[in-house]
This record gives sequence, structure tokens and C-alpha cells, in this order.
Amino acid sequence: MNTLSVQINDHLHYIGVNDRDTRLFENLWPLEHGVSYNSYLLTGKKTALLDTVKITKVDTFVEKIQEVLGDRPLDYLVVHHMEPDHSGSVRTIKQLYPDVTIIGNKRTADFLNNFYEITDGIQIVEDGETLDLGDQKLTFYTTPMVHWPESMVSFEETTGTLFSQDAFGGFGALNGPIFDDEINWEFYAQETVRYYSNIVGKFSKQVQAALKKLGGLDIKMICPVHGPIWRDNPGKIVDLYDRLSRYESEEGVVIVYGTMYGNTEVMAETIARTLAEEGIKNIIVHDVSKTHNSYILTDIWQYRGLILGSCTYNNYLFPYMHNLLNVIKMNRLQNHILGMFGSFSWSGGALKALQEFGDTCEYDVIQTTAEAKGAAKQEDLEACRQIGKEMAAKLKALRTE
Repeated sequence: MNTLSVQINDHLHYIGVNDRDTRLFENLWPLEHGVSYNSYLLTGKKTALLDTVKITKVDTFVEKIQEVLGDRPLDYLVVHHMEPDHSGSVRTIKQLYPDVTIIGNKRTADFLNNFYEITDGIQIVEDGETLDLGDQKLTFYTTPMVHWPESMVSFEETTGTLFSQDAFGGFGALNGPIFDDEINWEFYAQETVRYYSNIVGKFSKQVQAALKKLGGLDIKMICPVHGPIWRDNPGKIVDLYDRLSRYESEEGVVIVYGTMYGNTEVMAETIARTLAEEGIKNIIVHDVSKTHNSYILTDIWQYRGLILGSCTYNNYLFPYMHNLLNVIKMNRLQNHILGMFGSFSWSGGALKALQEFGDTCEYDVIQTTAEAKGAAKQEDLEACRQIGKEMAAKLKALRTE
């Protein structure tokens, strides 16, 4: 049976699988376009399987391995990252190939025991250590907290191939094309940013450390465990991760509001129109109860301006807005300009909570706020216009820096 493994070069095959069934990645983040779990098989003098796949896709995965290996034994299983969407089939592989040696670091060994009660047949490698496969060599580099503590990458010097685990990955199933020169990047670009901002972004400091650590390697191809393989222009995905992990953002504003009956929405619309009149072109408006936080966070990561507005709900924030603030705090977003507004019916609380959030962030906070009692009056809308003007002025001042 031809299971559609893809030969990358003389000694390397792609044996990954697509997941279009799982609705939420990590049971949190929507997978509207699915996701790939990438795995690779080296078939030189020694054979080495580089990561496995989620256990729900193990049947197709095993067929691909057997298609490539035939009667050959599997000498090594390299575990770069222990999250179960990549290690979920380790136990199956060990059952099928009982003599396989599992390669990992000390932290990997702990996870193998804790998740799968595997304690034997493990070879521990240190940072910078090389595994000799006969005609190829894999050198390992630890990349702790990108994005788990045991995370590591490996580099095959002969072909200049970096096996990068979750780093340089992205959401989106690989619908036929698997290489960067085959895909429609406009589609995958947004899903890659959404993947970074939601999964890896909170560890941006560690990403920068990893980029520096790997900076001296002559990388000709990057094989991540999610998303396309970068064989034509690996520098493109490295540059994107570099920009995202340095919190670089474009000129633009994300307005996020929470409303029950539309009064807070009117204030958001007023701010948005003012921004447009002031010459700001990239303006995105989200109703926090309609759009999943993963998409909102993606937009916030990309644009410098952030304006948050909430109606008061039980003397506090609208619940969906409260959840969004927790996500923003968890991801440690930096380098933003923040504006705030709110509304209430008889007793305030939302604007105060937003201001307390602003006090905890190292953002450039706009002085003017707006808070309407009931429907926004003329003076409230004028305050909203002032928020828009101040945000636009701050953004335009950055154009000359």
C-alpha cells in the first residue's frame, strides 16, 4: 500500500500525517484549517526516526514507516520534544521495534517515564553531542523552554538540515504541498503567526536565545514538527520568528470590546472611525464574545496599538474580556500603546479593572479614557474621538524613528 511518504533526499523521508479531526489544539486553540504532525526517517547506514505523531494518527504513521524501512531494523528514535502530539506513538514504536535506542536528554528521560513508563533503551545526549549514523551525523542542541524544558533540536551537517521540533512551525494541515516552494504562503503566514503567538510567544526570550545559539550553523533546510518544510528559503521562517520574538509590530490598531446590548460597541466604532480619519489604515475591531482569543492575540501581536473596551458586568469586566486580559498577561506581550474605555448601567467597575491591567503592563498608556453611563452621550463620544486621536498621534510619531 502506498501511504504517501515523501522522499526529501537520498537518505531522508517525510512520514508526517495531517490532523483535520481535532477541533482544538491543546484543547484550547481552534484548528479551523487542521494541523500537521511532522516526522522524518533517516535511512543511511543506520536508520533513525525523528519524532513520532499523535497517537490518534498512529496507524497511518506506522504504515509510512514500514513502507520506507521494509525489512530494515529501526536503530534510533530521536525525541526532540515530549509533548504528546509528537511523542504519543513512542510506545507503539518501541513495541514494533523493541531493540530501538531512544535518543533524548536528561529531561526527556524524565518525561518518558512519567508519560509512558519507559525507562530502558534510552541513550542520554548532552548539549553539543553528536550521534554518528555511519554516513550521517546528528548534533544536538538543547533549546530549553522553546517551549518545554526538554526541548532540543538536531543538525545534520552533510545536508545542512535542522530538525527544529516546534520551533519554526505553524498551524494548518499540509494539503498536498509540504515544502515552502510548493505552498501558498499567504495562507500559511497567518496560521504561522497564530501558532507562534499562542504556543511559543510567551517564551520569546528563550526563542531569542535559541536563535543566537543556532546562528553559526550553515542551515540549508529546516524540518519542523508542524507546518511546511523549508528547503528553498529557510531564512524566511527564521526571520519571521526573529521579528515575532523581538515583539516587532506594524503600524495599526486592534480594538477589542465586550458589550451586552451594543452601547460599548458604539464607542468602539467611534474610536475606529477617528483612527481612519487620522490616517491609520490597519484597524481591526473584535467583539470579544464572538472571536476566539487565539485570533485576537494574533492580531495584537502584529499591530502596535491596542484599545480595550468593556461594559461592566457584576461590578467588574465583561467575562470574555477578563479571559482575554489573562491570555495577554500569560503571553507577556510587550511594545504596545494601550487605550481604554468602558460603560456601565448603575455602578462602574470595568474601566477601573482595565486601568489596573494597564498599570501592570509596561505599555505606553494613553491618558484619555472614556466611560459612559448607559448609552454614550456626546461628551463620551468626544472622549472616544480623543482616544483615537492620541493613539494615531503616538503611532505616527514612530514613523520617523
